[in-house]
Amino acid sequence: MRNDLKPSRLSLRDILGLGAVGLRARRARVVLSALGIAIGIATMVAVVGLSESSRADLMAQLDRLGTNLLTAEAGEDENGKPIKLPKSAVAMVERVGPVQHATGTADIDARIRRSDVVPEERSAGVIAQAVGVDLLSTLGGEVDRGTWLDAASERLPTTVLGAVAAERLGVTRTGETIMMNSTRVVVVGILRPLELVPNLDRVAMVGFPAAERHFAFDGHPTTIFERSTDASVEDVWAILPRTISPGNAAGVKVSRPSDALAAKAATNEGLTTLMLGLGAVALLVGGVGVANTMVISVLERRQEIGLRRALGATRNAIRLQFLTESLLLSGLGGITGALLGATATYGFAQAQGWTTVVPPWSLAGGLAATLLIGVIAGLYPAIRASRLHPTVALNGT
Repeated sequence: MRNDLKPSRLSLRDILGLGAVGLRARRARVVLSALGIAIGIATMVAVVGLSESSRADLMAQLDRLGTNLLTAEAGEDENGKPIKLPKSAVAMVERVGPVQHATGTADIDARIRRSDVVPEERSAGVIAQAVGVDLLSTLGGEVDRGTWLDAASERLPTTVLGAVAAERLGVTRTGETIMMNSTRVVVVGILRPLELVPNLDRVAMVGFPAAERHFAFDGHPTTIFERSTDASVEDVWAILPRTISPGNAAGVKVSRPSDALAAKAATNEGLTTLMLGLGAVALLVGGVGVANTMVISVLERRQEIGLRRALGATRNAIRLQFLTESLLLSGLGGITGALLGATATYGFAQAQGWTTVVPPWSLAGGLAATLLIGVIAGLYPAIRASRLHPTVALNGT
């Protein structure tokens, strides 16, 4: 007899084949167990994908709209009384070196109605403001219908409506008229929504000269919009209150509208963390389901295990068989979940008009998590199966 004989080792193909046998024999149980893993992974991939898609859309908005717009508003003095910004406030801001555009708006006392047959007390929820002709270029806004105010129309009883204002008044085209107090005003334009300054969407805008002539406007702006170079935004922020109101700088409130989008991105990040936690819980539940399936599988296949041991299978081979089965079961759920998560991300992002972003690391991390779950869930059943004595296993019922 030869003394150099060695025990044969299972090839990778044999290992995968043995692991797949148990899955094929119990398909309904496998599908239900893999479903728990799939739900967890799909949730995590979809949450990360939707968060990144939303963030990409917000960053694209910021890039398009710019972060160099500052808004200065009149506040209150030391006694709590509203202050008035100087009439020359816009001109003073324009003299600051880095400033590229500056313009102002002011609230005017005018009740707005669709027509003179509508009682004055029935407001449409639209306010009136006096604006400068360079407001649109400063804010980067666009006209949806008609034209914007110019040097001639700003002196006439004409108005440009924000998107929401036009909807509330029922104005669908230019040339129609509305009532501001007792003055009939012609609508010359309707704006598209202003993403950085959405409160202007509810405003009926008239020129400063027209406001002074027809609505007893005193010429003092209440809000000033300013754009500067990106590198000088913080410096301009620091000096803007003193520039606008040298005698009462503390009464001027300066803000950056783009901060609202940045805050929204931060809020989304917090929500993403919460949803990832929920996905992890679902994944954990799925892992418990896989472990339960594998324990039951070991109990049901005691005679199979005993027969394999009697025919020469080592404990390592038995452990490897059931551990492979657990990994295949978890991997099946992980792959299915990753595909479902990516599909859900694509569908929702397209419905919202976002750019679809599914980070590769989320897919790789999800699959890695399923393999880890498979190892943890299958380790105990595999060890238990390998410790079964062949005689006891063959005599088991």
